[in-house]
Amino acid sequence: MIKKWTVVSGVIMMLFSGTCLEARADVINVDEKMPAEELLFMKIPVVVTAARKEQSQFETAAATYVITAEDIRRSGMTTIPELLRMVPGLDVAQIDANKWAINSRGFNSRYANELLVMIDGRTVYTPLFAGVYWDVQDTMLEDIERIEVVRGPGGTLWGANAVNGVINIITKSAKDTQGGLLHAGYGDREEGFGAMRYGLKMGNDVYFRAYAKYFNRDDFVGGNDQWQAQRGGFRLDWDISYQDALTVMGDYYDGRSGMTTYRAFLSPPATLQVTDPEDVNGGNVLLRWRRSLSEESDITLQAYFDNAERKRDVLDQRVDTYDLDFQHRFLLGDRQEITWGMGYRLVADKLKGSFSVSFDPEERQTQLFSVFLQDQITIMENLWLTMGSKFEHNDYTGFEVQPSARIKWQPHPSYLFWGAVSRAVHTPSRASNNIVLNVAASPSPRGTPVVIRVVGNEDIESENVLAYEIGYRHQLTRRLSIDVAGFYNVYDDLFTAETSAPVFETSPPPPHLVIPVFEDNFMHGETLGIEVASNYQAMRNWRLSPSYTWLNMNMNIESKSGNTTADKNKEGSSPEHQFQIRSYLNLPYNLEQDTALYYISRLHILEVPSYTRMDVRLGWHPMDDLELSLSVLNLLDNRHKELISDSAIESEVPRSVYAKITWKW
Repeated sequence: MIKKWTVVSGVIMMLFSGTCLEARADVINVDEKMPAEELLFMKIPVVVTAARKEQSQFETAAATYVITAEDIRRSGMTTIPELLRMVPGLDVAQIDANKWAINSRGFNSRYANELLVMIDGRTVYTPLFAGVYWDVQDTMLEDIERIEVVRGPGGTLWGANAVNGVINIITKSAKDTQGGLLHAGYGDREEGFGAMRYGLKMGNDVYFRAYAKYFNRDDFVGGNDQWQAQRGGFRLDWDISYQDALTVMGDYYDGRSGMTTYRAFLSPPATLQVTDPEDVNGGNVLLRWRRSLSEESDITLQAYFDNAERKRDVLDQRVDTYDLDFQHRFLLGDRQEITWGMGYRLVADKLKGSFSVSFDPEERQTQLFSVFLQDQITIMENLWLTMGSKFEHNDYTGFEVQPSARIKWQPHPSYLFWGAVSRAVHTPSRASNNIVLNVAASPSPRGTPVVIRVVGNEDIESENVLAYEIGYRHQLTRRLSIDVAGFYNVYDDLFTAETSAPVFETSPPPPHLVIPVFEDNFMHGETLGIEVASNYQAMRNWRLSPSYTWLNMNMNIESKSGNTTADKNKEGSSPEHQFQIRSYLNLPYNLEQDTALYYISRLHILEVPSYTRMDVRLGWHPMDDLELSLSVLNLLDNRHKELISDSAIESEVPRSVYAKITWKW
């Protein structure tokens, strides 16, 4: 511990030693003579996720955070999940070399089902197990314009499963990625990676780009989780007229994700640890048309197809998603802005199982119909009320309603207050309804094998939350801003694992006794938390971004449940305290030194110790179009665990180092 904090103090002293260094243009250039009004809104990003329209992140009536393209470049990270560590209030825990658990405001797990994730408007939330397969969510990081994160319910605009937050990964227009870009790197865990993108103008106001990338990553400590993949894609942006714009994009990927897990065997009856890698492949294509009717009115029509396939020894899965979405925004009188829309989604799956895991039926199609309406009312010049609701019909629970009301008060351009009351739901997944999962097998004293089996429950209801939020933002000085959000969430009908009467089976042989376990809605609870984020331009060449999150979870099991541990397991799934500070320092001779320090408190129930992580990057620009960098991740620890998962055996996150070169032309 003494050695660890000696390293930390040394880095901090190194940062403070840069007081007389020159600034670079890509860090906020604070000019003391610049008018306050002009400086106040510098570098404040635009977001669309909070209200389904472009607005300044400072003016949103929600807990929002934006990871910019510059944040991505200087992070030293090579994957999208690792980038999300910098978001205040987001719990990012790595399970092994290719699996993460990511959620907002509690309830974290590999298949965290309360967080909706989109890439360019395409939902990547899996309808099979719920949650996100993070090992296949990728693109060229240089092509990402920004990552918008909304913490708190987003069901009114984005529908079911946006219970605790929404992540929207937005890539750059093809117009902004003209020319070539090539990067390559190598390290002790990064056993070689590279990517190339090229953009060109194809005609009047028609821009195109294509990319290809590959990586191969070694196992983590104690794991058989090597990870490799290749992917490619394209994007076309066409400004058809001053009113109309068309975007067409697509991706294809293929790879393998290593995994170690437990598997139940009947002969002999045992539960054994096995290596069971997944072969993954898939692709998608998206088309979006947008017509601008005026500065305050527009129409958007979007359609996409997504195919995802995963093959393991125990389960082959193919999921095809067809999605259509329409949105219209317009002014109604002088004080009302109406946004409404409708959507349709068809999900078709084919699942080939085994004794370990199967689905009944093996093939199924489900449909989702939705309509939403939102009205932003200007009450006074600096006071706004926004009300709306999403209305959905799904094949699992039928009709769902997700209303919200938000109020925003901005008495001065430099500070803002907001508050919200929202209802959101998490609908059951295909697994919740139809899975047959033999999780364990063992001999009984009489010699008859005993199998513990998870089975689907078609009568399960949606989990729901009633969320109360307040927030405050303030540009305290021309160098310092602060963003504070508080929340109190009341959850009902949460899932619990329940057992029923044992049954005797003769097939498959040998004859065995089955103890069924199914999900039901026998838990409720509350969460309470505070999220604080700040940006401080310490000097012209040095920016700091500290944040702190506190979370308290209190779950209660209903008396009719036979589960005595579900409440504590939920309470212990996310850390109570999270702290981070990121530093961006520009040095002479076109050098950059970037540091991120994270502290995550202990997960008591899972017996995962607290850990402190430091990531350091040193970058050099010998020419404007050439960048060399060296990154050290997890500098303070040679290894540590971040989460215990029930779907894969975890490995320890090691210290790693890699070098990277990026060339543009």
